[in-house]
Amino acid sequence: MVGIVMGSESDRPTIQGCCEVLDGYGVGYEVVVRSAHRDPEGCRRWATEAEGRGLRVLVAAAGGAAHLPGVVAAWSTLPVIGVPMSAGALGGLDALLSMAQMPAGIPVATVAIGEPGAKNAAHLAAVILSLTEPALRARIVQKRDEMRAPRPA
Repeated sequence: MVGIVMGSESDRPTIQGCCEVLDGYGVGYEVVVRSAHRDPEGCRRWATEAEGRGLRVLVAAAGGAAHLPGVVAAWSTLPVIGVPMSAGALGGLDALLSMAQMPAGIPVATVAIGEPGAKNAAHLAAVILSLTEPALRARIVQKRDEMRAPRPA
């Protein structure tokens, strides 16, 4: 139900946190590598065919100029969550700003840089899916209740 696209294979360790959260909710996903710059046609095909494969939310992770989430959002009307990757001299701030500054009408929901963002992308995707999946909503409520519970000292 969730499509995860990375700009580079080197993003996989960070995206693993996203996959683990989705696994915890019992949400299915696919993970692919598509570069907006090195494989624009493959990126377009993945985004335009996503809904036909049963995907309902897309997560796109990229660093540097971070065009991937915006390109995916331009080719798909599914919700897109951008995960800025920590890279380069700015440590991912450039990617965060790139994703947050999308033109009106082509939104990319943007989360924190790196692994915390990857995990929150999964949580956000689950919340979006839970709008039409009552069993998933119940798992989210349970998880939030567990987070609120006092922890032993």
